[in-house]
Amino acid sequence: MTTTTPLTSDLDLFSDEALTDPYPHYKALRDLGPAVHLTRHGLWFISRYEQVRSALGDWETFSSGQGIGLNDGFNDAWGSALINMDPPAQTEQRKLFTDRLSPRALRPVAADIDRRADQLAADLVARGSFDAVTDLAQDLPVHVIMDLIGWPAEGRDQLLDMAAGWFDSAGPACPRTAASVPKVEALMGYLAEVVAKENLVPGGFGWTLLEAHKAGQIPVEGAIGLLAGYVVAAFDTTISTISSGMWLFARHPEQWDLLRSEPSLVPAAFNEIVRIESPIQVFSRTTTREVDLGEGVVIPAGARVLHSYGAANRDERHFPDPDRFDIRRNPVDHLGFGYGNHACAGQGLARLETHAVLKALAARVQRIELTGEPVRALNNITRGFQSLPVRIH
Repeated sequence: MTTTTPLTSDLDLFSDEALTDPYPHYKALRDLGPAVHLTRHGLWFISRYEQVRSALGDWETFSSGQGIGLNDGFNDAWGSALINMDPPAQTEQRKLFTDRLSPRALRPVAADIDRRADQLAADLVARGSFDAVTDLAQDLPVHVIMDLIGWPAEGRDQLLDMAAGWFDSAGPACPRTAASVPKVEALMGYLAEVVAKENLVPGGFGWTLLEAHKAGQIPVEGAIGLLAGYVVAAFDTTISTISSGMWLFARHPEQWDLLRSEPSLVPAAFNEIVRIESPIQVFSRTTTREVDLGEGVVIPAGARVLHSYGAANRDERHFPDPDRFDIRRNPVDHLGFGYGNHACAGQGLARLETHAVLKALAARVQRIELTGEPVRALNNITRGFQSLPVRIH
């Protein structure tokens, strides 16, 4: 057993102040060392790119099997969810995601996504002023993703609030986490009802899960957990990326001019948006053995470890001038969608939707301007906006 004095900090990364602007705190923690023990919540925090990427690629040492939440209630309730599993069980169930969300499987819907994005952009140009969250960023996920899942038309809108509550409920013991519990209970009840009544359109992603459950491949809890994975992850990552992109381009008009002049930069712009404003900021795992990260930092076995995608993506050790928004950077190795066996299975769909929106707007819009104060959606796990008033012309 190695004996060391761990680097510690009493910083509360889940306070309103830290969630509003976490980046100065991330830098301070990165500068302390490769991992820091956050005494307020009893967590180890890894924030440097190299260490985060390495940990995400080593599921045998950094296990998801004890849950990725920071409280027992979340981990107990969602023990059958894909995100809370390790291989080999995780590998088998993940195939139900990857088969339906692979580039090849999504190719038939790409034209429909482009068509919807074009119509949406035309409608918003005609309006001029709108909320980039509710009127733009939420539109495609609610309609495209729900159609792909085969979700019934009724009740789609209420899923947005439930999904945000799911991420909040993964936080540490604090008022924000406690306030999310009713939303998550409603989500679990709703999903259980949909599965029980088989209230999904045949042929959709959701129907595939029902068939796997009826064939005995997954228990009912697994079907509910996988369905939650489709609904929750598909919403937040895409909505946050599109709205963050609008915010960034409004603040950096020269980058919008660049994108308009070179539409081929859309994929690079997408990567840079996800890098600099990672939609998922943190997730946690548990160490199965003692881990020596160098510089005298040793994480003990059985420790709850917080991996920060948001901090790693702004690590100056890996990304030069990381706080600068530059769509020519094209950071294809960003960690905004995770890495390794738990890398976001729906990232291909998020790319399709965001690419379509950026292309449609770049073809029509000369300038994006903020018309009011943006309102952050403070969440224990995700980063995005609740409201973003803009004008386009």
